[in-house]
Amino acid sequence: MKNITRISLIFMFVITSGCQDQLDITNPNQPTPESVRNEQGIISLAQGALYLNGFQGTKFGSYFFAIIVNYHERMGDIVGSPFVPVELYSPDRIILDNGSTSESINAQGQKNYLRSINIPSSQNNPLAYEWTFMYSLIGAMNSVLANVDEISMSIGKKNTIKAWAYFWKGFAYSRIGSMYYAGIINDEFNTRNNVYVSKSEIIIEAENNFSDAETLLVSLSGNADYQNVIDALIPSICKEGKGDSPTIAEWIRNINTMRARNILVNTPAAEMTIEQWNKILTLTKNGIEMTDNTFTIRTDDQGNLLPTNAYTAAQAVGPASSGGGGNKVSERLIQDFMPGDKRFANNFTQIPVWVAPGDRGVSINTRYLLVNKGKGVPEVIIMVNRDIGAHELYIAGSYEENVLMQAEANIYKGNIDAGLALIDELRNYQGAGLATTTGTGLTVVQAKEELRSERRVALAFRGFSFYDARRWGILKNGRTGCVVVESNGAINTNATIRYGYMEYWDVPIAESFYNPPSPDSAPIVNPD
Repeated sequence: MKNITRISLIFMFVITSGCQDQLDITNPNQPTPESVRNEQGIISLAQGALYLNGFQGTKFGSYFFAIIVNYHERMGDIVGSPFVPVELYSPDRIILDNGSTSESINAQGQKNYLRSINIPSSQNNPLAYEWTFMYSLIGAMNSVLANVDEISMSIGKKNTIKAWAYFWKGFAYSRIGSMYYAGIINDEFNTRNNVYVSKSEIIIEAENNFSDAETLLVSLSGNADYQNVIDALIPSICKEGKGDSPTIAEWIRNINTMRARNILVNTPAAEMTIEQWNKILTLTKNGIEMTDNTFTIRTDDQGNLLPTNAYTAAQAVGPASSGGGGNKVSERLIQDFMPGDKRFANNFTQIPVWVAPGDRGVSINTRYLLVNKGKGVPEVIIMVNRDIGAHELYIAGSYEENVLMQAEANIYKGNIDAGLALIDELRNYQGAGLATTTGTGLTVVQAKEELRSERRVALAFRGFSFYDARRWGILKNGRTGCVVVESNGAINTNATIRYGYMEYWDVPIAESFYNPPSPDSAPIVNPD
C-alpha cells in the first residue's frame, strides 16, 4: 500500500512502569530501537497499536465510538441526528400513513452524496473514517510483528504478543471487508501495495489472521507467561466487568464469535445456505459464553482512552428541549420493544414531541430520551452511564451477540423452540422481564420477528443495526409499519421508509487517488 498512513495519524500508547493508566504518546509508525528495545517497550507498542491507533487519535479529531459506531447506528435507524453530514443518514423518502411522501433533505440520495464528496479536495469524507481507523490498526500491528522477535524475552511472551497482533488484524480486516467493496491486504510494515482485492478476499484475510492467533493461543496452553503479558496489554481501567483479561479458552471463543459474525453480516439472510447456518451454529456453540471475559473499553477522566460523551448512547443523553444530545432516539427503535419490556422502562422516558429543524427531515423527530444511568429498575441492563469508567463498551464480540447469532441460525433452520429458548435466555440475562416465548407455538415468521426486534433492542448502540438492515434487505426494500412523527406533531403508525443507502462503500479517494489500483486489482467502486 502506498501508505495506508497517508490518511492516518498514527500514535502509540506507552504505559509507564510506575502507573499503568498514564499515557505517553509517541509515534509507533516509525518505531526506533529505543522505543521497542525491551519487553516493556514492545508491550507498550502492542497496547498503543490497539487503543490509540484503532480507537482514538486519528486526524479526524474524534474517536471510533463517536464517529464510526455513530454512523452505523444512524444508518441503522437506532438514532438520528440533525448534525452534518445529515445526507449520510437521511432516507430517500418516507411515505406517510395518508399516502403522501416526505422527500429526503438529500434529493440526490445517499449513494450520489457519498460519491459527490469522495473527491480529492474533500476535507471531511465519511468514506475515509473507518478505513483510516482500521488500516491504522493494521499498520501498527504490522509494526509489532516486525519488532517482537528482536526483543530478548521468552517464546511464551512473544507468542502472546503475536496472538494479540494477529487477532486485532483479523478484527480490522473484518471491519474493512464488512463495510467496503474492496480493500488492500498488507502484512508488511511500512511497505507499499496497490493491489486492491474484493471484500470477500478481505474477509478471508481476516480468517487467516484469526487462525494464526488461535494457533498461537493453543500453543500457549499452560504457559505462565501468557497471563503476565495479557494483563500488561489491557489497561487497568478496562479490567472491570467483562473486560478483565481473558483466559486462553475465552479468547479462542471470542475468535469463534468474530468468525460467525463475518459469515452472518456479509451474507443476505435470504441467501444463507444450510451449510452457512450450520457453520454459525458450530462457531457460536464454541463462542463467547455468559460468564466469559471479552475485550472492552471504558471512559477515563482524561479522555485518553474515551471521554464520557464519545460513544453513541452517551450522545443521546441531553435536555428534553433539544430532544437529547447530538443523537436522537429513533421512534423505530422504541417500537421494537415488546410491551412490558423492563429495558424500555429503565432506560427511556417520553417527552413532548421534539421536531428537527425544518431542513433536517422528519425521520429524526422523536418523543423519547435515553436516561443516563437508567431509572433504577432492579436487575435491568443500563444502556448508558456517563460517569467516568462506568459504561462498558464492547470492542469485539459479546455474549449477547453470540447467543443471538446462535438463536438466528436455529430459527432459520426450522429449530424454532431452540432459537426462542436462546432469545428468552438473553432477555432474562438483560432483565427484560418478558414472558417466555418457548413452547408458545410461534411460526417461523413470528420467531424471525422476535429475533429481529431482539437484535435491535439487545444490541442497541453497539453498531450492528446497519449490518442487519443490509442483510435483511431493509436498506434496499425499506421498512413498513413504521412510527414516524411529522413536523406538525402528527403521529404516523404505518409509514414506509425507503432508506436507499449504499450497502458496501467505495474505497475512499484519499486512498485510491494517492495509491492508484494496479491493473490486476478488483473493482474499488460498488456497481450497485
